[in-house]
Amino acid sequence: MQDEAAPAKRRDPDHVEALARGLEVLGALADASHDDRRGRLTLTEVAAAVGLSRGTARRLLLTLRGRGFADTDGKRFWLTPKVLNFSNGYLERLGLGDASAALLRRLSEEMDETVSIGVLDGGDVVYVARVEVRRIYAERLAVGARLPAACSAVGRVLLARLSPDALDRWLDAHPPPAMTPRTLVDPAALRAELDRVRAEECALIDEEMQIGIRSCAVPILGRGGRVVAGLAASVSSARAEPARLRDTLIPALRKISPELSASMDW
Repeated sequence: MQDEAAPAKRRDPDHVEALARGLEVLGALADASHDDRRGRLTLTEVAAAVGLSRGTARRLLLTLRGRGFADTDGKRFWLTPKVLNFSNGYLERLGLGDASAALLRRLSEEMDETVSIGVLDGGDVVYVARVEVRRIYAERLAVGARLPAACSAVGRVLLARLSPDALDRWLDAHPPPAMTPRTLVDPAALRAELDRVRAEECALIDEEMQIGIRSCAVPILGRGGRVVAGLAASVSSARAEPARLRDTLIPALRKISPELSASMDW
């Protein structure tokens, strides 16, 4: 297995390959938490996931263990709570504190639905805050969960604010995945939908991400009026027709979005 930096990276004087490899190992351990491995990987699995030799992967894992970011039972490796220092620092910078959490809880209670705040990261939406209602159907997404931006309500309110050139580049880099038979995957159709989202300042997803789930979102504005995040509500298709999202949930999201903007440090 090749264990060398790519030529483009070798030419970049600011690229530190050892750091990049270490971050890839952290990412592999984090990704493993989303499947039945429960975030615990063998040395061989880590090496295969990041494309490194077993020797290099072992040194990186033991370095992470020495710094307190990973642990092992001699067979498998996993992340420790120390990695939360990074996410806590990010969330604190956003200003997602007690005031924002209280607003989200109030909104969820008023609507009796799950509500989330998400930001765009590459081709995905990453959820940075979430309040769930406990129902059998409910999506089980934790803070830090990622979903394809093109077919999520939050993703569409964020993508709708990109310039035409920036959107073209984004679509070239992140072709929309067909999550369900209803997902918009045709670029022209998606652009038309984003035009509508831009004009109406809201997005509505009807079982494009998951059959049985509908969602809607509105933008959250930061300093200078720029869109920095999306505020979304998710509902069971069995409990809510699209009309309820348009007539009830979206107005509720719009009402509280300015309060969230004021409570955050964006």
